[in-house]
Amino acid sequence: MAKAGQPGGGGLDAIAGAVKRAGGKGLPPVHLWNPPDCGDIDMRIAADGTWFYQKTPIGRPALVKLFASVIKREGEKYFLVTPVEKCGIAVDDVPFLAVELYVEQDAGERILHFRTNVDDWVACGPGHPLRFEPEPATGGLRPYIHVRRALWARVTRALFYDLVELGEERDIAAERMFGVVSAGEFFAMAPAAQIRDLL
Repeated sequence: MAKAGQPGGGGLDAIAGAVKRAGGKGLPPVHLWNPPDCGDIDMRIAADGTWFYQKTPIGRPALVKLFASVIKREGEKYFLVTPVEKCGIAVDDVPFLAVELYVEQDAGERILHFRTNVDDWVACGPGHPLRFEPEPATGGLRPYIHVRRALWARVTRALFYDLVELGEERDIAAERMFGVVSAGEFFAMAPAAQIRDLL
């Protein structure tokens, strides 16, 4: 991969080539790779899920999926990683969006399956929790689903309303909470009274 501003870096296709050479079947084991830091490249994932390279949207979905397969997070910083190098990228919020919801009923148990904007499916449950963060600008909530390792997807507003429709109230630590159940786990959104105010 090429450093931002490095002459003769080869551009987007050179980056893609390095990622392809590192790949194989399935998701690459980026959590096992610890190559040297090669600095930042001019790549950004906007809050709406759009990928930019040198401030231009990347129009090829296959390229976006390829790059998404080698994202690694270290602390608050994100990288594209191969076995031999890693380059920092900018992420406005989180790397992925959850854009589709499939509700499975299995022997009386509900499992919520989310599809991301790069076509990964995630089954919400013990290894893939939902979290809900306050959104000060609107007074509402921003929902997220854990995808893998330290990577999250923001749940779109439309799917958030679907989650609210599936929600229920439970007493948690002596407080009435509103949340949603998936794979036997209750994921609290907010105090029930607060949700009633939002609706």
